[in-house]
Amino acid sequence: RIFVLGIGFFTLCFLMTSLGGQFSARRLGDSPFTLRTEVMGALESRGVLRRMSDMLEMLMKRMDILARLENSTDFHKGDEARFPLDRFQPAAGLMERIQAIAQNVSDIAVKVDQILRNSLLNGKVMEGRRDQCEVPRDPKYPDCAGKVEWMRARWTSDPCYAFFGVDGTECSFLIYLSEVEWFCPPLPWRNRTVAVPSLPPPPRAQAAFRRDLARLLELIGTGKESLSFMKKRIRHLAQQWLRAARRLEQKLAGRQRDQKHILIHIGFLTEESGDVFSPRVLKGGPLGEMVQWADILAALFMLGHSLRVTVSLKELQSHLGVPPGRGNCPLTSPLPFDLIYTDYHGLQQMKQHMGLSFKKYRCRVRVIDTFGTEPAYNHEEYATLRGYRTNWGYWNLQPTQFMTMFPHTPDNSFMGFVSEELNQTERQHIKANKVSSMAVVYGKEASIWKGKEKFLAILNKYMEIHGTVYYETQRPPEVPAFVKNHGLLPQHEFQQLLRKAKLFIGFGFPYEGPAPLEAIANGCVFLQARFNPPHSSLNHEFFRGKPTSREATGTAVFQVSSQHPYAEDFIGKPHVWTVDYNNSEEFEAAIKTIMRTQVDPYLPYEYTCEGMLERIHAYIQHQDFCTTSSLPPSPKTKSPAMQSPPSPLALSPNSTHLVWSPSAGWAPRAWPPVASLQVWVSEPQHTCTETCRRHGLVCEPTFFRFLNKEEVFLQLSIACDSTEYEMNHLYPAVAENVHECYLQKEPLLFSCAGYNPKYRRLCPCRDFRRGQVALCRDCL
Repeated sequence: RIFVLGIGFFTLCFLMTSLGGQFSARRLGDSPFTLRTEVMGALESRGVLRRMSDMLEMLMKRMDILARLENSTDFHKGDEARFPLDRFQPAAGLMERIQAIAQNVSDIAVKVDQILRNSLLNGKVMEGRRDQCEVPRDPKYPDCAGKVEWMRARWTSDPCYAFFGVDGTECSFLIYLSEVEWFCPPLPWRNRTVAVPSLPPPPRAQAAFRRDLARLLELIGTGKESLSFMKKRIRHLAQQWLRAARRLEQKLAGRQRDQKHILIHIGFLTEESGDVFSPRVLKGGPLGEMVQWADILAALFMLGHSLRVTVSLKELQSHLGVPPGRGNCPLTSPLPFDLIYTDYHGLQQMKQHMGLSFKKYRCRVRVIDTFGTEPAYNHEEYATLRGYRTNWGYWNLQPTQFMTMFPHTPDNSFMGFVSEELNQTERQHIKANKVSSMAVVYGKEASIWKGKEKFLAILNKYMEIHGTVYYETQRPPEVPAFVKNHGLLPQHEFQQLLRKAKLFIGFGFPYEGPAPLEAIANGCVFLQARFNPPHSSLNHEFFRGKPTSREATGTAVFQVSSQHPYAEDFIGKPHVWTVDYNNSEEFEAAIKTIMRTQVDPYLPYEYTCEGMLERIHAYIQHQDFCTTSSLPPSPKTKSPAMQSPPSPLALSPNSTHLVWSPSAGWAPRAWPPVASLQVWVSEPQHTCTETCRRHGLVCEPTFFRFLNKEEVFLQLSIACDSTEYEMNHLYPAVAENVHECYLQKEPLLFSCAGYNPKYRRLCPCRDFRRGQVALCRDCL
């Protein structure tokens, strides 16, 4: 009996606690859609009250039965009856109390029922009001009606809409479209909290050069061979990064730098993108991308910024604040990162899951892009109309948001990577131990050696040939017997092999990897094939779909003239020899000459740790793609009363080109600084990149806006019978045979690349720091 009474008492406590929770958990005004939730909560509370009343009644019946049973038992026990009666008296008192509580609960249930009836009646009135919301006709929000129509038909297509409170009513659509997205005006009847003047944000933390890389290794994580490779590389170069950071810190002389919050999302390593790289790390697969990402991580960390590293889609969604669903809704909160470094795979993943927030925040994205993306391929409308559309372009980003492995085109930012620097002792040791008759072949995959027997036979006449071709059980048949194959070597053993060899020879693939620069830095001569005709998307499958013409004409054909154009153009002889492998005599003569030529280890400054730190520091401090720039003036506004101010450009002393006039009286906030600007006119078959290079300069696309003006043609003594604004990646330019001048209508199409024999282009050029083509002399 005591047990039954205890159970009844605790059940009563539990039910009363549940009832209190029902009322305390729901308060009017908690959410945009509280009313319906409140009614449902009240209905649940009424059910709880009824259940309580029923259970109390059942307890009373059971206790009554027990009491009768007890009385019957005591009657037969005679003299002992007084003992159970004494024991039962407290229970009788408790029964009276329970009966009283049951009556109170019953009274409460009646009152709650009355309240609920009134609430439901009022709720129906409010629901009618919610369903009677009208779509506002506001010219400031022209897309509102269309978006509401779309929501009516498709709001259940993605759970994210329900997450933000959409429930199928007209008003819920308008609340979402005005408060979560921004297609409709705010509803006047919505409770709008008056904005309280907030205190200015606290000063940002300052970036400080770091003295240790251990924390970075933790951030990178584990679980993939690709990540293990990157961490090994960072450890191997740790001392060089630390020394470079100290040198740059001295160079900046205590200059203040805001610490940036940076997300690094390596999209090609996610399972959703296939991650074909990680399984091949230990099997001779390509490592160039992982080399670059490892160096980017090290540079950003050494500069003192706050990093988050992700290689999975789930982690990306968590860091961004992606709402549950299929990616059609904006983020749940403002983006917590100042910058996001990713690749094309990651860019696609962000677009799929960020909804409208992608358009809002894409100015913060930096895309690591091996081969580069030129403006003609980046502008979606133009690429579609002119046949430049590829699998990788049409993102409508600022072209300098794309960051390349080599300085292919000034239209993109040059990110690069690093090669190991040698100290003086190591350089002397290499010179003393070079074997002039030793060659190493560039190519870890057996397929690269296929069909190269002729070249190898000639090379074998003069040099001992070494290979590093991956194999599991038996020697690859593509590798001739006279080649000493070491198999796939760890990085430090490969470096030792290069330090002994005289020649590092490429067979045409892979294109533009880091290995040739590592070989040259270790005292090797790099011998590569000249492609005749150049390789392009028309004659080589590898280049098909690449979003760049690599300085071809306006025919949108990607083409390269050798296996490693940077080595050919920026380094050259005696360190780099580019010959026609189809000409056996030229090939053999080059080998003989290389064996006699003495070369020292050489590494361009821009591929040192300090050079990369310097470059990334400048980008972070000065590149701002979120501040909108003014568009070129429309031809409709060209009236005498609305003429643009006098040009700040002036003829140079020798009258060959234009420079920024010292007497201009003003200088815009621009990076690079406008003092480095020079305006030259190209020859008909030259790109702006080539035109600037011929004058010892670099084309600077950010300066196009200063010379996209009619008066600049006059200053250069170019006669224009007519001037038109059009979308064309070759403009501004002049067709001299007909005296027609053209200005650029779309700023995203300003491009240093491309030419047409019909035009002479206006080209913005600038100077550059020695060994650092990405930065002008005053850019740091």
